[in-house]
Amino acid sequence: MTWLATLRRYAGLYGALWRNSVTRELQFKLNFILWIVVELLWFALQLAFMSVLYSHTESIGGWSKWEVVLLVGCANFVQQLFTALFLVNLTDLSEHIRTGRLDFMLLLPVNTRFLISLRKVDLGSYVNAAAALAVMVWAGSRLQLSPSFGQFVGFGALCLVGLMIHYSLMFLLSSIAFWTVRAQGIVWGYYNLFNIARLPESAFPAGAFRVVFTFLLPMLLVANVPAKVMVQKLSSPGEWLLLVFMGVACYAASELFWRISLRHYTSASS
Repeated sequence: MTWLATLRRYAGLYGALWRNSVTRELQFKLNFILWIVVELLWFALQLAFMSVLYSHTESIGGWSKWEVVLLVGCANFVQQLFTALFLVNLTDLSEHIRTGRLDFMLLLPVNTRFLISLRKVDLGSYVNAAAALAVMVWAGSRLQLSPSFGQFVGFGALCLVGLMIHYSLMFLLSSIAFWTVRAQGIVWGYYNLFNIARLPESAFPAGAFRVVFTFLLPMLLVANVPAKVMVQKLSSPGEWLLLVFMGVACYAASELFWRISLRHYTSASS
């Protein structure tokens, strides 16, 4: 089977999973709407918090108010795309292991990681991602930005790299469930660290904190670097090269740990 045929096969499979998710979401319309409202309120609170901060200062780490608003929008955009595509699926992994559903998935003629990662879709998070984009456009208009086509392409590509970093790290943490009864606490703990991505990297003093959240858990890169592309704050290509390198490294680490975990797994019936 050629790579094109494989791609077409998996695209068809993902389309079927998407349709199943839409059907499931439409069965619980009120829950769907309420979740969107809750997420939008949380987003509005983040923006309000930044407004309070900037009522006492004009700059944080060299970032003006509207530059930080654009950064918050970028961070929320990446987070909501991650939630839409992966969050529910990765939090379900420990249940698949505990209940034995993983045994069935391993027998299917499809890549198991693909099925685990993309089995469900959170449609409401796409609405929230659109709201984050709208906030970025609003902030850009206040900053009187006129991004070039290259900036738009670079921004989109770097957001995808940031998305891959979040996915890879949370997939790695979810795989800890092979050794523990449940891993949801660890997974949700990582999810809460997303809040760090909404702050300018330069606002943190140099030291252990910045090293950890740049090289071990690169939260300070996933939104800062794409936002810097839009507000023209990238002083050198080193930052986006570091983001891409961390994306590749995180995915490779998650794949290695996944394979080690599968070798450790002895099925739910053992």
